[in-house]
Order: sequence, then structure tokens, then C-alpha cells
Amino acid sequence: MVWFGGLTGVQARLQTKGAKVLVQRDIDEKFHTIFIANKNSNLPNINNINNLKLLKYKRFTFGSESSTSGRLMPKYYLNKAGINLKDFKGGSPGFSGSHDATAILIQSGSYDAGSLNEQVLKSNLERGRINPSKVYVIWKTPSYYDYHWLAQGNLDKKFRKGFKEELTNVFLRFNDKSTRQKKILELFSAKNFIISKKKNYNKIEKIPRQIRKIK
Repeated sequence: MVWFGGLTGVQARLQTKGAKVLVQRDIDEKFHTIFIANKNSNLPNINNINNLKLLKYKRFTFGSESSTSGRLMPKYYLNKAGINLKDFKGGSPGFSGSHDATAILIQSGSYDAGSLNEQVLKSNLERGRINPSKVYVIWKTPSYYDYHWLAQGNLDKKFRKGFKEELTNVFLRFNDKSTRQKKILELFSAKNFIISKKKNYNKIEKIPRQIRKIK
């Protein structure tokens, strides 16, 4: 069993016959990517997806190339706004490698703007690693399904009948009344885990097929 992002979970499921989507965090059924900018970029807040065109000719960075929230979904919305990767300054975007690195690079001024996981920026602001006077949010994507727990399909056969259901129920029982469970939930930035299904990730599977990231 592995905790995957939306895209990597789809990729793993396609490569593992019978793999099952079990649960996700409460925040994963309405997940968002945010676009942030350096204060010196002079970029305005964007209220209409078409105004993402203002990012043309700017220094822009994604996170990891395989990230759902740091690359796949922001690229999808940029494409919808008519922006191709060659439209960024230098003829291509950057890839910072992680959400944290994206925020830090934009704060430093290495890039004008970039996209990252909404929860990661919140965490960095709370920890004081990112200065809100230097970095600001310019746009938030519509919601989509993201991280989830994926398990092999043979759990009942490998362990015992009903094991998959028992395992699922362990996650569903997590709550903040238990000090230990509360700490685990906090590490996951969640209030609880909820049931998830394969169909929740149909869109996440469709988009990379369109851009030929998966076949």
C-alpha cells in the first residue's frame, strides 16, 4: 500500500493489475493548485482563467515533473488559457523539483511566478519560511481529486478474507480524540480520512493521456 499523488497513483494503478483506491484525506476531494508570484513581478490577481495569459514571457516554474498539483493540473489550465510552455521567458519553464523549492525560488526572485500545492504554501507561511510581503497568491485552480492511498488488489488473498475492508476502516476511524491519531492526521494536514474510488481520478487519468504523458 502506498500514498500517492493523483497522477502517480493513476500511473501505479495502470501498471499494477487489480490495484484498489482505498481512502483519501478530507482535503483531497477538493484539492487546489495555487499560482504565486514574486512581489517585483507586478502581476495582478487573476480572476478569470483567460488572464493567465499575463504569465506569457515571465520566468515561470513548476515543481516536480510528475506532480499532479505542481505540474499536471497547472499545465492543463495554462493550456486552456492558450499558453504553451515555449511562451515563458527563455522559451521554457523551470522545474524546481518540489513544492517547497518552488515557493523559495519565487521568494528569492529567481522566478516571477510558479505553481504549487496549496497546503505546502500554507505550511511554509505558518513556519515563517515564506514572507507574505515577498510572495503572494495570484490565482487558485478549480478543485480536483488528488492524493490517495492505493493498495494491491490481492490483500484478502494474501492475508485473510475481509482484510481490505478492515484496513479501510482503520483509516476511517482516525480522529482527533486520540492524541496519537491526532498527531498523525496533523502530519497529513487532514482532519480525517474518507472513502475514495477509482472514478474520482478519471479526469486525472484523462489529462495526461491527452498530453501523452501516459498511454
